[in-house]
Amino acid sequence: MMSPSIRKAMLVVHVTCSVAWIGAVAAFLVLAVQGVTREESEIVRAAYLGMNAIGLYVIVPLSMAALLTGLIQALGTPWGLLRHYWVVAKLGLTLLATLLLLLHQFIAVARAAAIASATPVGQPFDVGSLGSQLVFDAAAALVVLVGIVAISVFKPWGRTRAEANDPTSAAGQGRPFPIGKAAVIGLAVLAIAAVMHHLLGGHWHHRH
Repeated sequence: MMSPSIRKAMLVVHVTCSVAWIGAVAAFLVLAVQGVTREESEIVRAAYLGMNAIGLYVIVPLSMAALLTGLIQALGTPWGLLRHYWVVAKLGLTLLATLLLLLHQFIAVARAAAIASATPVGQPFDVGSLGSQLVFDAAAALVVLVGIVAISVFKPWGRTRAEANDPTSAAGQGRPFPIGKAAVIGLAVLAIAAVMHHLLGGHWHHRH
């Protein structure tokens, strides 16, 4: 177990990375909307190039840092990694969100940025269905990330069955959250749908 001071320091890093991740995705969503709603070619070009930069140098590192520090927090504190349903749900959703992010960045975003870079300045260009895909992915990621925050705050369902039967466990039970299971299932379905859209949808063949 980590000492109290180290635990608090890691918690600060984890919360900071998680909140910054949400903020970066929100900024990305704004740019994605600009890309499909504005008509000025240079503004649209800047939006797609900006999305690529934010994704590569802000969102991807923050997502990895949030996932890593979350694992450290779980393993180094009494909460544990598999002792509480809310921790398991949060980990699963974070892994799904990270997978969605990586597919999103290195397939759809990279493709849109490549089109923007290859088109001569001043010439109009069209990314096709990639524009709406970027909006959908960013919105889905934002919903999932906010859901993860809600799980962290409410800590629903208490301990897993094995942990609940352990009388030596010192971790808290968590508060009831009647709609929590349905909410997590909905968030997971949303994230999986976005992942499958990348793997089976119209953008995967652009990589080949």
